[in-house]
Amino acid sequence: MIKIAVYGKGGIGKSTTISNVAAALAEEGYRVMQIGCDPKADSTILLRHNQPVHTVLDLIRKHKDDFTLEDMVVTGFSGVLCVEAGGPAPGLGCAGRGIIAALEKLEEKGAYERYRPDIILYDVLGDVVCGGFSMPMRKGYAGKVFIVTSGENMSIHAAANIAMAVEHFKKRGYAGMGGLILNRRNVRNEEEKVRELAGDFQTDIVASLPRSSLVTQAEEMGMCLMEAFPDSDMAGAYRVLARRMLEKY
Repeated sequence: MIKIAVYGKGGIGKSTTISNVAAALAEEGYRVMQIGCDPKADSTILLRHNQPVHTVLDLIRKHKDDFTLEDMVVTGFSGVLCVEAGGPAPGLGCAGRGIIAALEKLEEKGAYERYRPDIILYDVLGDVVCGGFSMPMRKGYAGKVFIVTSGENMSIHAAANIAMAVEHFKKRGYAGMGGLILNRRNVRNEEEKVRELAGDFQTDIVASLPRSSLVTQAEEMGMCLMEAFPDSDMAGAYRVLARRMLEKY
């Protein structure tokens, strides 16, 4: 089972990128599970056509352990298995601990044995890399970490923090670095900045995604781009990224 954690600063387009990668992999015949580890619980929303979903933490709060796998896992576009960890009520609890509880509950309920995904994609907010948010990096969860970034300073800063966390965990047998994904914002010297970051951490830019208005159009339609515009150049870019991520695994 291929297990990949994708991190990045909030708002960098990480969830959109992962959802389209998940759809591209499903298109190739893989059984894909996407697990959203952001308290906003919107990682898989485009794969679900904006339909509501029960987060794992909501189910735990409301029903303790009296719920089924089908309550946690929803099938989205192209058969992608969608899971949202969720988070605590605003101002209450720790979102990082919520991620730990959600991932443990999926294991406890036998999600991986039941659905037998070929590929698991963890979508993880990267502004803070505390113990809970680093959970998908741990041994037994992800095998590789990919970081989505642009050339914007705050995005670069967040990516560097995530890369440092991967470095710190290396000796513990945690997930290794798969590479950087450049999601272009067309800022000055963008590629040079991201290449410098890659060099600092002895990794590569796995793919460079162009800025495309079709991504926004697809989102307004409540779809991922792979569904809304499957023959577009942008869809081709996501397919290339999906293949390169597997090559780097």
